[in-house]
Amino acid sequence: MAIYLVGDIQGCFNELTALLVQVNFDDNKDILYLAGDLVARGPDSLATLRLVKSLGESAKVVLGNHDLHLLAVHAGIKKAKKSDNLSVLLAADDVDELMTWLAAQPLLQKIPNIHSQTKQQSKTTYAYMSHAGISPQWQLADAIEQAQFVHTKLASKERNTWLAHMYGEKPNNWQQAKSDIDKFRYSINAFTRMRYCFSDGSLEFSQKESPEHHNMSNNIVPWYELSQTINNTAWVFGHWASLMGRCSHANIYPLDTGCVWGNQLTMLRWHDKKHFRQAAILSR
Repeated sequence: MAIYLVGDIQGCFNELTALLVQVNFDDNKDILYLAGDLVARGPDSLATLRLVKSLGESAKVVLGNHDLHLLAVHAGIKKAKKSDNLSVLLAADDVDELMTWLAAQPLLQKIPNIHSQTKQQSKTTYAYMSHAGISPQWQLADAIEQAQFVHTKLASKERNTWLAHMYGEKPNNWQQAKSDIDKFRYSINAFTRMRYCFSDGSLEFSQKESPEHHNMSNNIVPWYELSQTINNTAWVFGHWASLMGRCSHANIYPLDTGCVWGNQLTMLRWHDKKHFRQAAILSR
């Protein structure tokens, strides 16, 4: 058995299937973890969702911001933009079934504790995947609790009511999240939209550049520079394409390498930390 983890697909179905062939993925024994944003902007979100759903327990998904937006669009809460590229998916005969399946996916996945035998990685106690990371204002127990809270709401009959509450950037500080609605919105933003944070750990949403290209004069730093959780917890995430898979922290594994923008789709084999990459198929 092998565990593979893949970054943001965003409807790049051909690149995903090419990577699965490259690693000889066998859904009878291998497991595929997907870092969210399965859909949007790429050419075939419908085929991507159908494939991942068909893998059953061999696929472990976390929801990304584009996946959540799709649920809101399907529910009539938001209108899709042309750039979302969701029209074929929304018109599919099985769209309701796909949305029910998608809404049942979590924001957080625990990854089995398989490590390379390096000195640094041997210190790692846990490994988790979420789309954007973990809030520096949370301990691991907080993240687990809030992921379950959001999961319960999205899997309930009141899903659409809760989806209508998720848009907005306030509160961006966990200490200010007093109501269930505040906690729901903050948790979704932390798990699916965060890149940088202010020095007090509050979430910042406007900056997308990589740290080496960003002017830090406005007092923001990458979330992983502030998090104490990653000292003994490995974290796998997507969402931040401008990182291009690079991070100075040994316990941090960014996997979004901007396939939908013409770069590549990246897959990580967990036991030996080997990367596999598929260049974007531009002839699509």
